[in-house]
Amino acid sequence: MNKYHFIFDKTKSSQRLKIFFKKYKNYTINKCNTVVVAGGDGFMLRVLKKYYRNKKPFYGINCGTIGFLMNKFHQTNLEKKIKKTKMFSINSLVAKVQRYKKKKNITMLAINEVSLLRQSRQTAILKLKVNKKNLIKKLISDGVLVSTPAGSTAYNLSVHGPILSLNSKKLGITPISPFRPRRWKGKIISDKSKVIIENLNPQKRPVSVVADNHEIRNIKKVEISVSKKVKIKLLFDKGRGLINKIKQEQKLILN
Repeated sequence: MNKYHFIFDKTKSSQRLKIFFKKYKNYTINKCNTVVVAGGDGFMLRVLKKYYRNKKPFYGINCGTIGFLMNKFHQTNLEKKIKKTKMFSINSLVAKVQRYKKKKNITMLAINEVSLLRQSRQTAILKLKVNKKNLIKKLISDGVLVSTPAGSTAYNLSVHGPILSLNSKKLGITPISPFRPRRWKGKIISDKSKVIIENLNPQKRPVSVVADNHEIRNIKKVEISVSKKVKIKLLFDKGRGLINKIKQEQKLILN
C-alpha cells in the first residue's frame, strides 16, 4: 500500500491541486513511502534539501514554468501513475564556505549548481583549482559556477555551459561573463574532483556564493565536491525522466 505525504507550494496553481488529492490520506513524512510535491523547480529544490535525510522517493507535480524536476499533472489515479514511474538517484554537491573576516565556516548542499557571483559593480577576481592543480590563476568575471549533470540544463546552460549526460560522472565549471581570460569557456571535470575557488580581493571586490537558491555573502573561499552520502531519489513518469529531458535539451541546441 502506498502512503503519501503531500507538500504544496503557496502559489495559487499549487493550492488548487489540493482538491484532487483529498481522497488520499496525508501521512507524516516519517510514515509515508512517497513524498508528493506540487510546485515549481525552485520549490522542489527546497523540499529535497529539507527532507532528503528521510530517504524517501519524491514525485513532483509541475505547477511552475519549466518543471525540469517535475511531472505533468493529470487527473488520473495517482497510485497507478506512481507505480509506473521510473526512479532516478542523484548525488548533491557539498560546498564548504569560508567567509571573509568570519571564523565559522558554513556547509551548503546544492542539487543543480553552486555559483559565485559578484556583489558590487566591480568584477570578481577569482582563483580556481581542481584538486591541487591550478586551473585559472586569475579569472576576472561576473562569477563562475560548478554544475551537476542534473543542473546542467538550468543556470549552467543559460551562461553557455555544457549539457552533461546524467550518467556521465562529470561536473561542469562555467565562467559567467568572463573578461579575462576572455576566451576561456570553462572545463568538464570528473565528479570525483574537488574544486577550490578563492576570492583574491574579498575586501574591495565582494563575492557571494549561491547553492541552488540559498545565498551567503562576503565569501573568501569555497571548496566544492560531490557528496557520496547524500543520495536523492526522484520519480518520473514513463518517458519523462531526467535522461530523456536532458536529451531533449541537447537536441534543441543542435537544431
